[in-house]
Amino acid sequence: MAFGIKREDLQQWKKAVARGEIAFLTHFWQDDRFPEAKSVTKAGCSDIRKLAEWGKGFGLQEQWIDSRSDFPHFDLMGAKQSEVLMHYKMYKTMQKFKIYT
Repeated sequence: MAFGIKREDLQQWKKAVARGEIAFLTHFWQDDRFPEAKSVTKAGCSDIRKLAEWGKGFGLQEQWIDSRSDFPHFDLMGAKQSEVLMHYKMYKTMQKFKIYT
């Protein structure tokens, strides 16, 4: 279950993904499969080749791409989420969602 995001933020992420950009969307998240995860960052791009190449730079495997929708993305949690957000200097996002290294 996702919460803590604004419709406008979701729409901006979808537009950027559709344009073929690597785009990020972080939101609070609750899923019994991942009880330790309190938030998730979706790293998306409609160009799956581009997304896969981007992911390689962070040690992500192409088969981890969630491509079931019009918005292919990696779901980043835990240390990998923190690593990516730090790399892109998304400190406000990290503070808002209490993501620590």
